[in-house]
Amino acid sequence: MDLNLTDRVFVVTAASSGLGYATARSLVAEGARVVLVARREEVLVERARKLGTDRAVAVVGDLAEPLTPVRACEVAMETWDRLDGAFISVGGPPAGTAATNTDDEWRGAFESVFLAAVRTMDAVLRYAKYPETAGPRGVSGPAIGLVLSSSAKLPINDLTISNGLRPGLASLISQYSTTFGPIGARVFGLMPGKIGTDRMQQLWSLSDDPAAAKEATEDEIPLGRIGTPEEFGRIATFLLSPAASYVSGCVIPVDGGLIPMP
Repeated sequence: MDLNLTDRVFVVTAASSGLGYATARSLVAEGARVVLVARREEVLVERARKLGTDRAVAVVGDLAEPLTPVRACEVAMETWDRLDGAFISVGGPPAGTAATNTDDEWRGAFESVFLAAVRTMDAVLRYAKYPETAGPRGVSGPAIGLVLSSSAKLPINDLTISNGLRPGLASLISQYSTTFGPIGARVFGLMPGKIGTDRMQQLWSLSDDPAAAKEATEDEIPLGRIGTPEEFGRIATFLLSPAASYVSGCVIPVDGGLIPMP
């Protein structure tokens, strides 16, 4: 299947590793160009080099800083004179319970998780390429994919702040789709389950028996295995492409059947 992504341009955040980098690689493999955004300069520059200097540029910055999303969009326009969408992944809030999380932790997470996502969506929608004529029939505009968490649907023990913020972002996906759909924009969410990222490996390593911890995780999943970042990246790439032109306003689980749907 031709995803029709050749020379389309996407901002990809959290792009130095994990789901962000896997998605960037998949987009580039389909012919797209990417603006990589992350905080670790040395790693990010190397990622861009590996993807190809004609296909990827690096913007070092923290999405909690209001100007970082704007700068990423400006770089897309300065480099390739177009912007077709974004893959937005933001940092996870601190762990804790309703009894232990502090006001400062809530404020910090609202800034780095919630507002960071909102600002990035707003910047992309402002700079993105739109069709010459807007309307409900045959319109094709920017595509924005927002990475959530299973806490958007089911609370996770000891992740109270995530349980509070992620469902709000899921609701915003529907709201943004309704608001910007008439001018051609698509907005959707991705809800990853247990994916074999460096972060997941780190969590297993904290256990007394990492191999047993991994096996226990796999036993929870109906498909019986951990997903790979590459699998997730391919799904995100399809959804960002014109091949998914009728998908908007929804949150799609990528979890091997882990999260029960109603």
